[in-house]
Amino acid sequence: MDQKIFLSQFALGFYLGCVFLVLSLYQYFRLKGELGRFRRHLSDKLEIEAETMKKIKQEQETLRRENETLRVKINALNETPDRKLQRDVEIYARAEKRMLLNVPGFAPAWETAKTEAHNELSEEEGGRSAPKRIFQRLFGGSGGSQNALPARDTSGNSHENESAKASAE
Repeated sequence: MDQKIFLSQFALGFYLGCVFLVLSLYQYFRLKGELGRFRRHLSDKLEIEAETMKKIKQEQETLRRENETLRVKINALNETPDRKLQRDVEIYARAEKRMLLNVPGFAPAWETAKTEAHNELSEEEGGRSAPKRIFQRLFGGSGGSQNALPARDTSGNSHENESAKASAE
């Protein structure tokens, strides 16, 4: 009869329940350990971020102080007589430029011509176009409309020489 009690339905159910209890306890302790590990990881991450934020705030504060001291130094340097004079000259030059462009007549054409000449020179210096001075020396004239040969002709009748050369050919 002893053996019957150990193999009865109640006993078999109890054994099966114990197996499930052991499995669930194993999962419970495993997840509890993992949760503890995640908590430690989260606390470490928060500590690191707090230290980083503290460093960033300190750096930001030092940069603010440096910016303020530099601003004060610049204002102090601008108040020196030499710098003040230089600043006034710059102000007058800008005002003169604006007045030249706004006054009708010769000034806008002059400023436009200066700007175009400056752009041409910048292109030549930058290597984006061939220097016009070379072409002017080779072909003569400013726009390329004059030929180099008639300018060198010493007889004075360049048109007659050209027509004579054309008829001879």
